[in-house]
This record gives sequence, structure tokens and C-alpha cells, in this order.
Amino acid sequence: MIVGGGHNGLVAAAYLAMAGRSCVVLERNDELGGAAVSHRAFPGFDARVSRYAYLVSLLPASIVSDLRLPLRLAPRRVASYTPDPRNGARRGLLVDGGDAPATRASFRAVTGGDAEHRAWERFYAMTRRIARAVFPTLTEPLRSRAQMRALLDDEVAWEAVFEQPLGEVLASTFADDLVGGVALTDALIGTFAAAGDVDLAQNRCFLYHVIGRGTGDWQVPIGGIGVLAHALADAARSAGAELLTRAHVLALDPSAETVGVSVSSDAGEFDLRARHVLVNAAPAELERLLDRDPGPMPEGSQLKVNLLVSRLPRLKEKALLPEHAFAGTFHVNETAQQLQRAHDEAAGGAIPTVPPCELYCHSLTDPTVLGADLRAKGVHTLTLFGLHMPARLFAKDPAATREAALEATLRSLDTVLGEPIAGCLLRGADGEPCLEVRTPLDLERELHMPGGHIFHRPLSWPFAETDEQAGSWGVETAHPRILLCGAGARRGGGVSGVPGHNAAMATLGLPS
Repeated sequence: MIVGGGHNGLVAAAYLAMAGRSCVVLERNDELGGAAVSHRAFPGFDARVSRYAYLVSLLPASIVSDLRLPLRLAPRRVASYTPDPRNGARRGLLVDGGDAPATRASFRAVTGGDAEHRAWERFYAMTRRIARAVFPTLTEPLRSRAQMRALLDDEVAWEAVFEQPLGEVLASTFADDLVGGVALTDALIGTFAAAGDVDLAQNRCFLYHVIGRGTGDWQVPIGGIGVLAHALADAARSAGAELLTRAHVLALDPSAETVGVSVSSDAGEFDLRARHVLVNAAPAELERLLDRDPGPMPEGSQLKVNLLVSRLPRLKEKALLPEHAFAGTFHVNETAQQLQRAHDEAAGGAIPTVPPCELYCHSLTDPTVLGADLRAKGVHTLTLFGLHMPARLFAKDPAATREAALEATLRSLDTVLGEPIAGCLLRGADGEPCLEVRTPLDLERELHMPGGHIFHRPLSWPFAETDEQAGSWGVETAHPRILLCGAGARRGGGVSGVPGHNAAMATLGLPS
């Protein structure tokens, strides 16, 4: 039995059913998919936006192949564009994977020479070496720390990512504050941390953002992120799994032979028993289901905004087309100093004065998320992800703080655009702008993510922390018949399917 019909639960269900196991998925919401869902957020407009997650990197090709998923992923040619706030955003740093000379010229224009570009190339050659070594291990039993270090066989890379605070590494690698900030952002997605934190939460977040597909590349699911959930649900059903929605699990009661599952549904409350239960929910939620104290709660840190614009906004850098700048990650006020200042303000309980954020235009890579009429009019979707917006900021007055955080973030965005973003927003029949906002507390309420933490808790290293854990799948709990299969498992986080795969493999290795 699987508690939670998010994408990891569906992966687990498909693998188990294909192996001949009887499998039931219990999902409390009206639809399957969890955070990997698309919807029409703006009434009157045929635009499907990804409500929560929106890009794919960590999903192994082996899972797509094993489950025969009809999934198409498209690469983003442009990695990123970062308007330089130090020159009033009149020029910026363009990292174009399809045009090496243009990238080199952009580094030269922003930094005054070629040294930073050479440092950039060396640094990301190092992360690609890490990706080639680490990514294939995510769907294998856990190696020990020493085994992973030996597998990488690169002491410089190991020290830089696994041992030393990332802020120190970046400061010694890049002389330019803007270049260092662009690299640092991958360490702060959904993670409230400073660059120099000694617990290395920022390093672990960075690691998962640069190892995907063995290259670090991020890709766009054609049709929106919801197509992944639909494909997984179809695969699970076709293999024989039973998928139930509006089935809210209230409690778990493990015993030596089975696990009791108390369920509330439209048909009333009832109890089931299962040989094994895979929990596609946060570890803190599992503790609640077991009637145990979950301990200190994790804290998410992000502001997610979907926007629908009549056209892409003009840039201050006149020579660059908006269609080029927004084709990759569009970084806003994310120099290393700005990121640290925003962290410090948020840690003190205040919305950052100049919130750092980044945007991506899904419809440039995948126009199919828009209806034909909108495409003909030049309409686009924009997804904005704000950093250093921890849940603590929204606790006292969630609604008012959401509005204040949105206002500050859009004001920050305007400082690097050639025109206010408000003038580009479409408006609905009610006159309201097409904006959809989600804070950590919204995610906690809608998805039962404690503290709105998109990874369910701080990310873990992709290896065993103790020798006793080596050889396990990283999904085990204190109860041998209950396994984690969500983002809070070791090697969890992001849209990957890895915890679902690993929980299925662990289950298949247990006595039935």
C-alpha cells in the first residue's frame, strides 16, 4: 500500500505492480501527481502552468525506459541570463550553451577579461565530473562515504563540494561578485542557508542541482509537468495498481506481520491492513501518522509566482532579445553580496529589501502549454522563484505578508527590466492581473509539506552516513514494514522518481 499519489508514489506503484505485487495508492486530494501537476490557473485563458514543480533534471532515463513513459523532455539552449545590477542592468551575463563565443564575449564584457570565463569553465567541468560519477548511483543501493569518495576519485572536487562550505569555494574560484552569485543560486533553491554555513545544507542543495542526468542539464517536460504525473498514473494502472483519490490516511499502526492503515474517504472511515506501506509524504508527516512527536519542523524558503504576460518585457540591454534572455534562467539581483544581504534580512525576520529571484519562460521552449489563440497573440507564461523567503516570515499574518513579499519581489524584478512587469501582465475579466502566488505556508496547507519545505526536509548526501546504512536503499524507517518513498528519503528532493524507485526495490527485496 502506498500513502500519497505524488509522482514518487506513482513510480513505486508502477514498479511494484509490474513485478506482480498487489498495490493500492491512497491519495487524499482530488487528483494524482502531488507537486507535479499542471492546471489552468487563470480563468478565461487557455494556459496550463505548473502549479508547483516546473522543470526536470533528476529523473533518470532508466525510470522513463523501465516504465515505458511517453515523456518528451526538451533542452533549454540558454542556461542563464543575469542583468548586472552594478551597471543598472544595461548589460548582463549570458551563458548560452549553443554559442560558446557569445558566452565568452559576455563574460569579457561583464568582468573586463577572460579570467572569470576560464574559472567558470573549470568549475563546471568539475561539477560534470561529479555528476558522471554520482548520478548513476542514485538508483543503486547506498555506497558508504568512503566508497563514494573513491568512486569520484577526484580529491579537489570532493573537497570543494562535500567538505568545504560552498561560499568559501566560490569566493576562491571567482573574483567577480556577479559570477559567484550566479553559481551560488543553485545552492539556495528552496533552502534557507548562507553560503558559508558549516552544516553544508547549501552544498547538498547545490549537489542535487548540478548532477541531474549525469550532466547537470535541466529540461522542460513538453506539455507541462502534469504530463509526467498522467504518464506515471497510466503506467501504474496498466500494470494493475489501484489508484484511489479522496482517500485520506489518518493513521498507521505497524505490527510484526502487517501494518494497519486507517482511511477516511467519501464512503466513510475504514481500516485496511497491508504487508508493506510505502509513505510518499514527509518524514514529519509519517511521524504524525504513527502518533509520534515529529520533533523540530523543517522550514521551506521560496516564493513561487506564475505570471501570464501579453508579451515578454523589454530589457535594459537593448542588443539582447527578450526571447533569448528568458529562454533560460533569468537571474534577478543575485550577486553573491545581494544573496547574503537578503539571507541576513530574512534571518532577522524581515522580507528582503531587494528580494533575489529568478524566472523562466516555459512557453518559449514548449508553446503547447498555451492554446493556439494565445500563441498567435504572442502571450507567454513566466514562472518566478523567489529565494530567501523562509516560512517564518509568513507565520504571523500569511495573507498580508504574501502580498508584501510579492510586491517587493516584483519591485526587485522591475529594477532589471526595461519596463515595469505590471504593464505586460494579462488581466482577467474581473480586471485582476494574471498572477498566482504560493508561499511556504500555502505549500504546507495544500501539499502537507511541513513548513512548506519542497524537499520535505534538508537534503541529505547521496551516500550512507554510517557503515551500517551502506547497502540499504535509503528509504528504510524504524519499522521494517514501513518505507519512505517521497522527497524526504535519502537521495530525495526534486522531481526525480528516485525515492519511488528505491522504495519499490527495497520492498521487492523484503519477505512478502
